[in-house]
Amino acid sequence: MSTPAAVTRPATAQTSPIDILLATGRQHRRAGALAASATFGRRAMLKIKHDPKQLVDSIAIPILFTVLFTYLFGGAVSGSTGDYLTFLLPGTLSMSIAIVTMYGGARLAKDVTTGAFDRFRSLSIWRGAFVLGGLLSDAARYLFASGIVVVLGLIMGYRPEGGAPGVLAAVALIVAFGLSLSLLWAAVALLVPDPAVVISIANVVLMPLSFASNIFVQPGTMPGWLQAFVEVNPLSHVAAAARGLMNDAAGTGGSLVWSLIATAAIAAVCGPLALHLYNKRG
Repeated sequence: MSTPAAVTRPATAQTSPIDILLATGRQHRRAGALAASATFGRRAMLKIKHDPKQLVDSIAIPILFTVLFTYLFGGAVSGSTGDYLTFLLPGTLSMSIAIVTMYGGARLAKDVTTGAFDRFRSLSIWRGAFVLGGLLSDAARYLFASGIVVVLGLIMGYRPEGGAPGVLAAVALIVAFGLSLSLLWAAVALLVPDPAVVISIANVVLMPLSFASNIFVQPGTMPGWLQAFVEVNPLSHVAAAARGLMNDAAGTGGSLVWSLIATAAIAAVCGPLALHLYNKRG
């Protein structure tokens, strides 16, 4: 009795997609700079699920400073909480965004310590995608925190004289300044790849800038040496410019110009430095 011949399956049924790709001579296209950056930005946003502290701080810090200082010092400083809120809210908006910038650097430092950074550097993508993707996720967090402060202020009775255009312009300015600080903490994270150390350094820098400023009170009652520091404090200029834009106040131009100069200067120094350290680690 003869054995039945084996059934031969079509060659195409056993051909993998990789075999077909190689047979046709086609090559996988390298991801573009924007596509790669968007992917890393999405990754950074998804990491919040595993580290919700980043999102909690983005919510808690704006609410804490805005509500606490308004009702604690409003009557003593401005005579009423309503008048003080008009002065305070643009300042706490600037301060809140500045403080949460440290978490971008901490996230980058964690990627370096866990080895994820080295794996990403081995990919055939634009070298700056990893850093730019982090900035995209940071921008989303800053916009989220800004929205919380503005909505909370409206609930508490704040009515910006500058209207929606003034509020949007102030938020854009503050977010741009926050992104320049993100580049600073990215450079720090690549120099000192320890999340706890990055946050400690950021606190040492940001706390004096936040409280030795014009965010909570006018500097006219401060000692002369402290007034001199407040006048050169970039966060003071950002808060004053945001206050002028949101409240449609005169004399905003000077603070706005200095805010833009400070933002551009920080980005011009820290951006190339962060990319240099990124390449150097390889």
